[in-house]
Amino acid sequence: MKKKITLKTIAKELDVSVSTVSKALKNSSEISLDTREKIQAFAQLYNYRPNNIAISLKNRRTKNIGVIIPDIVHHFFTTVFRGIENYANAKGYNVIVCISDESFDKEVINMELLANGSIDGYIMSLAAETQKKGDYSHLISVVDQGIPLVLFDRVTDQIQCDKITINDEEAGYLATKKLIEGGSKHIALVMNENYLNVDAQRAHGYYRALQEAGLKVDDSMILRLPYQFEEEDKSVQFFKHIVIDGLVSVNEVFAIRCMKQLQQLGKKIPEDVAIIGFTNGILSQMANPSLTSVMQHGQRMGEKAAELLIDRVEGQLEDKQMPFRSAVIQAGILERDSTR
Repeated sequence: MKKKITLKTIAKELDVSVSTVSKALKNSSEISLDTREKIQAFAQLYNYRPNNIAISLKNRRTKNIGVIIPDIVHHFFTTVFRGIENYANAKGYNVIVCISDESFDKEVINMELLANGSIDGYIMSLAAETQKKGDYSHLISVVDQGIPLVLFDRVTDQIQCDKITINDEEAGYLATKKLIEGGSKHIALVMNENYLNVDAQRAHGYYRALQEAGLKVDDSMILRLPYQFEEEDKSVQFFKHIVIDGLVSVNEVFAIRCMKQLQQLGKKIPEDVAIIGFTNGILSQMANPSLTSVMQHGQRMGEKAAELLIDRVEGQLEDKQMPFRSAVIQAGILERDSTR
């Protein structure tokens, strides 16, 4: 069994200081390119791996970030995670991801599990059931302990922490306005049940666009579905008994399923019903016709969430007092074949 190679071993073999080796392995410009390349090549040849436990003890941190997302069905959350991982890895942090599956209990268990494994902070989007219950005691406990927390997409005003969202109200407005400009006058809104804050904001934008265009605001045009879309018959009956020529969906999965149901009822998309959904994922691209989408820029949101968290973690290490920050990413519309 090979003896574990250390910074001291590399320094001795190459006749340089330990500090030089450390900086070279971090690709510091303080060290000449030739020396960096020589040290990095030696470390790779002998399979050098940093002792993360020793590093975390020295720096009073683990270099691990805990991420909790509600599900992996929606493309948006996978792109956010990709952004978190890209940014965190570039900064020397590891990322551990858990899925709450929209469950309050699983969200609490995941937070406890990650805490037991020692992390420097959390990045998370609230589970649907957590928002429905309105119980944020587990998050309050984390913040009270001084553990950094960043909430993204689904956030709450009841927790004082760093947050990042898109401009949901404006995005709902722009999506509805897009359909109105294409000639739609009877526009349905398909959303989750009322307790999800992002859906409420998007609905406000929908109402505003209708009112601005002088169109009637009618609650019978709103289809509210469980977040797991279990009630297929509910949406089928909705489309059978209502006349629409446009549809805004708060997520990609709802949009594609509604498109399929409308087509089964003999409706042509977009000639009879124009459709726009949130999240520019693979489903939107592969649908027939392809789905016009509100781009939520998930990867950019993930990168910003990781930046906010790491800034706070490293600020705490340096005993810096930082005010909580709220970042808003501007959504855009990618036009495809489902709108006129």
